[in-house]
This record gives sequence, C-alpha cells and structure tokens, in this order.
Amino acid sequence: MRLYLRARYLYLMSLSVIVGAFVGVMSFVLHVCIEFNTKIFLHGLDSYMPPLSSGEIEVLHFHVHLGILPTFLIPAIGGLICGVVASLLASETLGGGTKEAITAFHTTGKIRARVPFVKTIVTGFTIGSGGSGGREGPIMQIGAGIGSIVGGIFKKISEKDRRILLACGMSAGMGSIFLSPIGGAIFGVEVLYKRDYEVEALVPAVVSSITAYAVFHSLLSVFTGVPFGTLRIFNAPDIRIKSPIELIFYALLGIVGGFVSLLYIKCYKFIKKLFRKLKAPTPIKPAIGGFIVGLMGWKYHIILGTGYGYVQMVLDGLMDSKTLWIATFAKILATTLTVGSGGSGGLFAPGVVIGAMLGGGFGELIRSLVPTAGDPRGYVLAGMVTLLAGAFKTPLSAVIMVFEMTGSYNLLPALAIASTISYIITGDRSICDQPNTRVESPVHIRELSIDVLRSIKVKDAMIPAEIVYTVTPDMTLLDVLRLIEKKGHIGFPVLENGKLVGIITFEDVEKVPIERRAEAKVRDVMSTNLIVTYPDETLEDALIKLATYDIGRLPVVSREDKTKFLGLITRSLIVKAHAKAIKELFEGCL
Repeated sequence: MRLYLRARYLYLMSLSVIVGAFVGVMSFVLHVCIEFNTKIFLHGLDSYMPPLSSGEIEVLHFHVHLGILPTFLIPAIGGLICGVVASLLASETLGGGTKEAITAFHTTGKIRARVPFVKTIVTGFTIGSGGSGGREGPIMQIGAGIGSIVGGIFKKISEKDRRILLACGMSAGMGSIFLSPIGGAIFGVEVLYKRDYEVEALVPAVVSSITAYAVFHSLLSVFTGVPFGTLRIFNAPDIRIKSPIELIFYALLGIVGGFVSLLYIKCYKFIKKLFRKLKAPTPIKPAIGGFIVGLMGWKYHIILGTGYGYVQMVLDGLMDSKTLWIATFAKILATTLTVGSGGSGGLFAPGVVIGAMLGGGFGELIRSLVPTAGDPRGYVLAGMVTLLAGAFKTPLSAVIMVFEMTGSYNLLPALAIASTISYIITGDRSICDQPNTRVESPVHIRELSIDVLRSIKVKDAMIPAEIVYTVTPDMTLLDVLRLIEKKGHIGFPVLENGKLVGIITFEDVEKVPIERRAEAKVRDVMSTNLIVTYPDETLEDALIKLATYDIGRLPVVSREDKTKFLGLITRSLIVKAHAKAIKELFEGCL
C-alpha cells in the first residue's frame, strides 16, 4: 500500500510539472496576445498607449499610429469581437474565468479542450481594446483547462487527482503571470473555498506554480533580454513601520477596504444580473458594456486595460489624492461593466488596482490629518491586500502575493492586520461564489462520507446488548415469526446461557416449509459461521463487512471472547450515525 501511494504521488508530481510547463507557455502567449491587441486597438486606432508597470515588459517591437477612431468605440469593438468568437467557439469563456474554473473543480473536474485557446484569444481582444479586466482570471481558466487536458491524456489517474491537476493549473497561471510562484500556489488552493483550503493540492500546486513561473520568465528573458529572476510586477520603495501607532491606521484601512470590497462584490453581481436579463443577443452584450466603458475611458484613461502602469505611478508618488479617489470607484464600475457584460477579463487584477488607488487616497488623507502616520505608499500595498482578501476570500495568499509582486517584506504586520479585518468584514460574501468549506463541495461528499465513517467507532453507534431482542436455540421458528411481526426486526442474535451461538433471520425461517415451523427449532436453521465486528473497529470497517458478505447486521463481540455478545450494528444504524456526524460538522462550520 505504501509503495502504491508513493508511486501515485510521484506520478502526480510529474504531471504537475507537465501542467506547469504548458501553463507557463500559455501565460507567455496570453501576455503577447494582450500586448499585440493593445498596440493594434488602443495605440493603433486611437493613439493611446497605457503606461506599463516595472514588470510589464514589451515583447513585440512594432507600433501602429492611425488615430482614426475615438476612444469610446474601441472597447465596444473589442467586446463585440469577444462576444462573437466566444459564442461561436466556447460560450464558457465569456466573463472572468475564475468562477468558471472553480465551478469546474467542484463539479465535473473537466474543462473542454478548446477553452484554454479560445479564452486566450477573446481575452486579448477584450483587454487589448481597453476593456477593464485582468489577465489573472483568464489565466486561471486557461490553466485549469490545461490541467484538465493533461488529466484526460493520462487516463490512469483518479477523479480526485484530475481535480488536483485543475488546481495545479490555476496555481500555475497565477504564479507565472503574476510573477508570484509561492503566492500563486497558495492562491490556487485557497480561492476554491471561502473558509477552507484544498490541502492535498498544495504541494503539487507549488511544484506546478514554480515550473510555470520558470518557463514564463525564461521565455520573457529569451525574447526581451531581461535577466531571469529580476522581474517584479511593481517596483515598490523600501517602506518600514516606524511606530506601532501606524498599525491603527492600517487597521482603519482594513475596515474601509472591507466595505469597498463589499461594494465591488455587490456592483459586479448587480451588473451581471442586469446584463443576464437584458434582451439582447449574447454576442452584443460585451459590446454594450465595452461602449459604456469606452465613454468612461474617454474622460479617464486610467480605467482602460489592466491599469498596472497607473499603480506603478501611485507607488512612485505621481498621482494626486483626488484622482486616486475617483479612480477607485470608476475602476469598480468599469470592471464590473466589462466582465459583467461578458467581456473576457479577470476581476482579480482590477482588484489590485482598485485597492492600490484606495490605499493611495487613504494614505494621502491620513498624512494630511496625521503627519506622523507613516509613508502613504505603504497604504497602497495594504489597499491591494484588503481588496484581494475581502472580495476573493484569500487573506493568506493576498499578503504573500503582494510581497512577491513588490519585494516589500517589511510591512508584514500591517498587511496581515488589514487583510484579516477586510476578510472578516465581507463575511460569507465573495465575488467568486465559492463553497464555504470542503464539507459543502459536491465532489468531496463521497470522500467526506468515508472520512466520517473512519472517525466513528462501532461502540459509539451500536445498540447495546441489554436492549437488543435475542432468541434462544430452543425457541421454535413460529416463535421467531411472531417476534418478527411484533418487533419489526428481521434478524436476531441467538444466545445460549448468555453466550452468542448464532444468528437467525427471516430468510432462514422462510427456507423451512410452513407445516414444519411450529416444531422446528432455532438451533436447526440458525447461522453459526458468524461474521462479527468489534467495538474498537470503525463504522467503515463494519460497512465493508456488511457489503462484502451482503448482510444487514453484525453482532458486536469482545476480541478476547467472541461468544461475549456486546451489541448489534446494522446498516440503518450506520446511516444514522453518519447523518448525525455530518450535521454536526455542518453546524460547526456555520
């Protein structure tokens, strides 16, 4: 058994490396696809080029300057192309991608093979044309799709391992495109639940995420000349907390960030519901959302695209307080319109931008009121954490990812406080609608049932011997039939001088002709080759015996003396004990 488990685990590790390698390549392709479309649509048709963050490196060195269309039309065109392509090829690629990947994990464990490739194309059109979305949601669906493809090719793996490969793909996508291999790995197993983790997927996810990061960064190095391992999404200054008083202000930001996260969640769900009810062809809906975003972007370019370049500007102290507050709420509206209408873009990266703008505005406000409240740029990082922890229910990975994105490790206490408070404030509300815990995941019900049965001993579920109805070997079969009619049981232990000597069931009695039942004794037909269980065995052990021998009840006896009758366990008693344990488990999670 140990050898089998070790071989299985090594096999799973090997597959997680394969998943990570392919996801790293797809992350690079997505990066190039978005850059290409940005240069064609925003830069080419409108002559607007969004600023880049320190970690957004140009791969394609060409420029188009036509300037023939106004800004407000370009996101609409991109949305229309996205809607048409997705509707024709893979309708599940409409929208963010994170929720779709999570849903696949908790249901079938499968994603159609075409999805990763269609998602790459439609995301390039949506974000490249100025749609307010991120690469992270799409790459999670792409990564999960790669995991599903690999799981389908290697058919010998179990359904459970297939789902682990989906989580590996999600982690690999986040770890590579966010240049955050550890944070991405943890995010992939944390985002699946609101208050739980997919623990068994953690190590494979780490392996997959690091592999994808290495492949993605290597490709960037080959095509751009950037040394491997030197890139971070943002270049953040070295910020330190100089007084414990500052932690109070970070806690206040956690509160504000929690309520802004709630606004983000509610706004997205409202817009999505609105477009779902809109009586318009599905391919047109992303175009409508894109048109409204384009009108907003005509006035505020800051909402177009991913917005990472503007976060870098905030970290560099190049944006004023008024712009930061406007951008916070404008980005919420633009993102929910883009993704809620069906545009292919993630909600996670805009969450980073919204949080950064919120944190920057909050930091400037606090500094104007309390000059000793610390560096405002520290609040930019904390703002990112509050949105990710509050809206996505990922308090741990949010902190780690911000560390890896910025290289700023000195704010751990402050970021942890802000993250925890925001997470608590949003409660059970999440932008991804994950299950609360593994208990509520459909795919874990069977595994959970086995785990529960393993945790309950036979002695805790059996009927004690004192209240079990028994018969003696000298009773007639007619007496047994009367007892069956009276008590409603179809089987009874047979005791002689207080010792267990057999068991008799209705089936045993039925084998005897009717005319002989008044004289025939129990000892003549009872089963003496008994299948028994022991009080220290688990209900899983007892259930296996019941299923193996196709019987309905097991006498419970002492290990030292197998004639010492201690009680009786039946299928119905096992079901009741299981139901009670599951109920208590659910109640404990509320």
